[in-house]
Formats: sequence, C-alpha cells, structure tokens
Amino acid sequence: MSKKFEFPPELDFIRAGRLPQKVSNTSMDGKICVITGTTSGVGYQAAIRLAKAGAKIVTIVRNKAKAEKLCDEICAFSACKPDYYIADFANLTEVRKATEAILANYPHIDVLVNNAGVHMTTRQLTVDGYETAFAVNHLASFLITGLLLKRIVESAPSRIIQVNSEGHRFNGLKIDDLNWEKRKYGGYGGYGASKTAQLMTVWELNDLLQGKAVTINAMHPGAVKSNIGHNNGVLYNLFSKFLIQPTLKKPEISGEAIYYLASSPEMEGVSGKFFNLTNEEIPAPHALNRELGKQIFQRSKELVQLDKEDIYEV
Repeated sequence: MSKKFEFPPELDFIRAGRLPQKVSNTSMDGKICVITGTTSGVGYQAAIRLAKAGAKIVTIVRNKAKAEKLCDEICAFSACKPDYYIADFANLTEVRKATEAILANYPHIDVLVNNAGVHMTTRQLTVDGYETAFAVNHLASFLITGLLLKRIVESAPSRIIQVNSEGHRFNGLKIDDLNWEKRKYGGYGGYGASKTAQLMTVWELNDLLQGKAVTINAMHPGAVKSNIGHNNGVLYNLFSKFLIQPTLKKPEISGEAIYYLASSPEMEGVSGKFFNLTNEEIPAPHALNRELGKQIFQRSKELVQLDKEDIYEV
C-alpha cells in the first residue's frame, strides 16, 4: 500500500489553500463588530457580509467620503446604522483617538477585526518615526487591540480576528532593526516583518486571554483583489493592474471567511490559530519563535505607549 503524501510543515499552506471553504449562516443580530479598513477589498466585503447577518458595523477608516458611501450602502439593506471613525493608520495618535472614541460610545464589543494594511516598495517613516508597513500593519492593530481588550473581555464571549497574510513567510523581522536602518529595505521583507510581528503577538495575547471566553485568531484572506499597495506610485499600480490583479480572486471569498470566523459556532473556543481563509494552517517556523515573540510583544507595548498602562492585565 502506497503511503499517503503529506506536505512538510513549511509547505502546509499549499495543502490548506486547496481545501474547500467552510461556511456559516449564523445570525449576528445584536452583535457589535469593530472592523478597520472597510472602504475597499477584504474589509469592505467583511463589513457588508457581517452587516447582512445583522451586525452593527463600527469602522475605523482613513477616507470620510468612502466611509459615508459604505454606510449608505449598508443602510440600504440594514436597519442597523453603521458608524465610522477617521484615522490615518500611519499616525498612532489618530488611531488612539479614534479607538478611545469607540470606547466612549460602545459599552459592548463582540467582534474586533483588524484588517487595515499596507504594502510599501520603499522605506518610508511615519510621523511617529516608524517604518510605515510595520506601523500600519502591526503597531496600529496592536494599539487598537490593546485599548479595546478590557471592553472585549467584559463583553465575552467575544472574538478577535487579525487579518494577517501568507506574506509573514517572507519574515524580515529583526528586533534590533525594526526601522530598517541597518539593512537595505525590501518591500517583501518589510511586509513580512510586519505580519510576522502581528502573528507573534497573537500567541502572546492568546495566552493572556485563557479562561476569559475571548478568542483571538489570525487568518490569511486569500489571494484576492484589493487596493493594498496602491500607494506605491504609477509604475507599481500599472504592474499590479495588468500582471497581478488578473490572477487574483474576488474579495467576496475573504468576506465570507471573516464572517465564518466571527460567527460560526464551530469556532467557539478555538483560539491561538492561523487560518488560510477558513482552514487551519501551520505558520512559518520563524513565526512560532515564542522567545522572540515575547520580545516583540514587550517592544510593541513600548512603541505604542501602552507599557505603563494596565491594558493587558485582563
């Protein structure tokens, strides 16, 4: 009898990517879902899908006009009016202000989906002095999660979903060179560093949330069309439009996957996992380095100025 072929752990994403997707039809009536980056692509589809299931959408976005358009679209089919807060995710002061406004207005939060992200082709620093991809993809979501964590625990059972990426496999994370001052910057490495850091902090948060009826998971949203990277200029956008985008799938599959992770009874109590859409997958080995993860967690608290607060003492 021939032995069944099994992918090695390093290639588990190939196996997971071939599996059929799981679905949910669970009502989200009465649930409050905070989602970032909802004006296009994955975040937009997630907001629409969750709203169609009855959830109240509370979103943090950069563009007011696009936010109002999304709200109008949701109001056309839902009696549950969405709310939005404006913040540039490359500006942690704005991110903190928007998140604190949500805390002031919502005594209950059932689901947090950190979706907003960016891909950079050149090294650029934010107003806070951090490499942009690391700041937007990791530090902003880390700050939002930290500020909302107690409220989410108080609202248990509740769920946190980090929209991560297979891009974490590019790695690039160096604890002593988060701003790429000692190395030549590369877009894949910068993106990989940010997603690796985000993934590592999922394991740390999962440990902190044990026994709290709050789950936290990360997911790859699939190879779908989105506006990520559109900030990189004309040449990049032409390359993306004619060579990359035609090979990608529709982002609706990502919206359905996020809805499944946020609503399905099958996900109750499932935490500290990485999913390829709706199927569990083994992350890259470097992302499972718990010693480095603890260092990244502590350093992230310092960078977003949560190290002197009791945010994570839940």
